[in-house]
Amino acid sequence: MRTPGFLLTAPASGSGKTLITCGILQALVNRGLQVATFKCGPDYIDPMFHGKVIGTRSRNLDPFFTDTCTTRYLYEKNAAGSGIAVVEGVMGYYDGLGGIETKGSTYDVARILDLPSILIVNCRGASLSVAAMIKGFLEYRQDSRICGVILNQVSPMIYESLKKRIEEELNIRVFGYVPKLKELSLDSRHLGLVLPGEIEALREKLNRLADHLEETLDLDELLSFAEKYARTAQMDSGEWEKKIKQEIRALSLSEPVRIGVAEDDAFCFTYLDNLELLQEMGAELIPFSPLEDPRLPEGVSGLILSGGYPELHGERLSQNQSMRDEIREAVQGGMPCIAECGGFLYLHRELEGTDGKFYPMAGVLDTRAYRTEKLSRFGYITLEAREDQLLGAAGTKTRGHEFHYWDSESCGESFHARKPAGKREWDCVHGTKTLYAGFPHLFYYSNLQAPHEFLKTCLLYKKNKNSI
Repeated sequence: MRTPGFLLTAPASGSGKTLITCGILQALVNRGLQVATFKCGPDYIDPMFHGKVIGTRSRNLDPFFTDTCTTRYLYEKNAAGSGIAVVEGVMGYYDGLGGIETKGSTYDVARILDLPSILIVNCRGASLSVAAMIKGFLEYRQDSRICGVILNQVSPMIYESLKKRIEEELNIRVFGYVPKLKELSLDSRHLGLVLPGEIEALREKLNRLADHLEETLDLDELLSFAEKYARTAQMDSGEWEKKIKQEIRALSLSEPVRIGVAEDDAFCFTYLDNLELLQEMGAELIPFSPLEDPRLPEGVSGLILSGGYPELHGERLSQNQSMRDEIREAVQGGMPCIAECGGFLYLHRELEGTDGKFYPMAGVLDTRAYRTEKLSRFGYITLEAREDQLLGAAGTKTRGHEFHYWDSESCGESFHARKPAGKREWDCVHGTKTLYAGFPHLFYYSNLQAPHEFLKTCLLYKKNKNSI
């Protein structure tokens, strides 16, 4: 039998998905269950909250980044050995590409993985009207996969009668409710929820929330339902799992290579599946901190500078001049480097911090990065290389996304980006035979050849240092 699992979704963002998901995760962990967690879409921060609860990193499931077989492969691979898998949705249940398609939506994930979906309905300012909303979501698609409901922000005085009406009229299970819990909210900032380490007494808050949910949700029934559903789920891994593993093996290096991965409060937006794929291809990943460490790790032959919040740490990054100098010398000397979004900002000559001051950065790129007042070039993109560069030859395609309030005086033009829905497109990324530096975040499983080309160049650097 496959690992039992369920998906938590909602009619819209702001319905309480992340808070309730974290509370349920904490309750399951407190029961001693081994839990695998996932987030639909490209988000980095919600998985960090999941990780704070279960003690390990959560994974992303995104049918824009990956085809059906790869999406299934990543789910099964990362859920294996767990007692229960919990998937948190993104935006509204049916909201997909361009806001007008279901492709890439939470519903699309539920359909691909054959998972039961639990709809979290915010009842603030409504009572019986929520039944009409639930009915609409059940009937919008014939195979909606919605198998249950959780009522959020509902008064205990009306809950039982509302539950009875919904179950009788819509023939759907109501697994419980969540009362108004103002003291257990999660704060926000310009890129979404604040980082988990910044929330005061997060563990205490989550345990208090878990205690509430043990009283108001029927978690025993929810777990039993997930187990029964898993027995009948139609998702045989078989041949496609074997095919993906064979392809990864065929792209593995002849010998290992050490890659330095920036990992601290300024650089923390990294897909765990990306890192593990590099390891499977032969990389030995060495974490380091541009905030704290004076030098790069010994013996590295490549660098990954992830996205994150360098703009919050402009002064500290600037003060660590030995690290800035070493990264500049390494990258300009031919060490292969992937720098995404925040990492791209760090490679600039100067970066405007959130305090409005400009700080010296690594200086690999002789240009400035500055704050804007709105999101720039937001959302999913398909990237096509306009010239031969680090990730492959001209014409190489890979998928990613952009999400940033900062911009650059020079965004590069080595790639051409196209939105999957609509007509918007633009040039981006500074690319050379040893450098990828731009705003787009990449998901390596969208084109396995791209990370292989990066590692192959790192191995060449290792063998022949500066003669690339």
